[in-house]
Amino acid sequence: PPEEVEDASEPTKRDRSHLENTLKLNEEKPADDFSGVLQRLRKIYHASIKPLEQSYRYNELRQHEITDGEITSKPMVLFLGPWSVGKSSMINYLLGLDDTPYQLYTGAEPTTSEFTVIMHGPKLKTIEGIVMAADSARSFSPLEKFGQNFLEKLIGIEVPHKLLERVTFVDTPGIIENRKQQERGYPFNDVCQWFIDRADLIFVVFDPTKLDVGLELEMLFRQLKGRESQIRIILNKADSLATQELMRVYGALFWSLAPLINVTEPPRVYVSSFWPHEYHPDTHKDLFLKEEISLLEDLNQVIENRMENKIAFIRQHAIRVRIHALLVDRYLQTYKDKMTFFSDGELVFRDIVEDPDKFFIFKSILAKTNVSKFDLPNREAYKDFFGINPITSFKLLSQQCSYMGGCFLEKIEKAITRELPDLLGSIGLGKKPNVLSCDITGCGETPKNRYRKP
Repeated sequence: PPEEVEDASEPTKRDRSHLENTLKLNEEKPADDFSGVLQRLRKIYHASIKPLEQSYRYNELRQHEITDGEITSKPMVLFLGPWSVGKSSMINYLLGLDDTPYQLYTGAEPTTSEFTVIMHGPKLKTIEGIVMAADSARSFSPLEKFGQNFLEKLIGIEVPHKLLERVTFVDTPGIIENRKQQERGYPFNDVCQWFIDRADLIFVVFDPTKLDVGLELEMLFRQLKGRESQIRIILNKADSLATQELMRVYGALFWSLAPLINVTEPPRVYVSSFWPHEYHPDTHKDLFLKEEISLLEDLNQVIENRMENKIAFIRQHAIRVRIHALLVDRYLQTYKDKMTFFSDGELVFRDIVEDPDKFFIFKSILAKTNVSKFDLPNREAYKDFFGINPITSFKLLSQQCSYMGGCFLEKIEKAITRELPDLLGSIGLGKKPNVLSCDITGCGETPKNRYRKP
């Protein structure tokens, strides 16, 4: 009968069982409940880090305030890369959205013009960007600062999928070389930077036909500086090539990316075809499947380590806030030392800001603290910072103490050296069975009631 012939021409779908097994989608075990740890993390942040951050206006230096939504948010996976390399298809495939009304739109021409956030929800629905940014419980409220034009290009999709209970995906507009930034109508690079700063895993996707690195892509890799450990490079649509050609393309990809990523350890590259259709015959199916499973394990690892990453992120933030406070304190101290009854405050301070090295401002911080010189902010940034915030509007650190509350500096140092590491240790015990296994402690047994008659 003719019906069967039609079926044969439809591309056959691949088996999805490896997806479900690797990502543990069928396990009924409850997700780790970290709500207690999150509460403690929020408490440490609000009690020990935020007061210093606000007192020295740190967010004007780094444009990075941490909201409660961010402390409690799920890990975020960001998809970046040239247009039409299969970013949206990959998300559809991982979530099994193909042929559902909510599949992300895909095609040969540049199709995704929005930043699409795919998150968990009880039923399939779309949320406007304006609504997402207005909801302070979500971690997207800071996006409001990019303006109305951008919010119209932000869209949220809620999907009742097991994987999204533990992670959020973000699909981005493809990079189109030779397209001017102005044409987008909003600060595309700043928005990308916002997502890059918060992503736990960044997939940079390429396909064999789009390996030319132009200015937009160079700019993107400049923005990824310092995030190398989060980057994974994906050579997608690998089954569209014969083996020999694939090897050449793989080499070419490394060649064009090498000048952009100067780290000792190159990022992991996954070579496969991330979509639901069967691999092309006569291509390395086994290799592609293994690569896909490695990628899924990588994703799983990030989900499992999300609490450690979050604590480490807050601790890194605290270290930066502390350095900033020490520097402002040092600038202020120098200013007070140089001021006499007759001097012109503005001139005195301009001298200090123009040449902080003359007054050993940065050197003294290096000497006094266990700060690496790579962590020190840029001195130019302080010219701008003090341009907006007059030095006289700050107080010395030694004056930021209260009888009941203790000193701001001591509190943040305690958070960095003791409280946050202790919090890390507390989740480590639960996760690493070899540290305290139940065989030794008997923690898994229910206590016996010794008084009940047998």
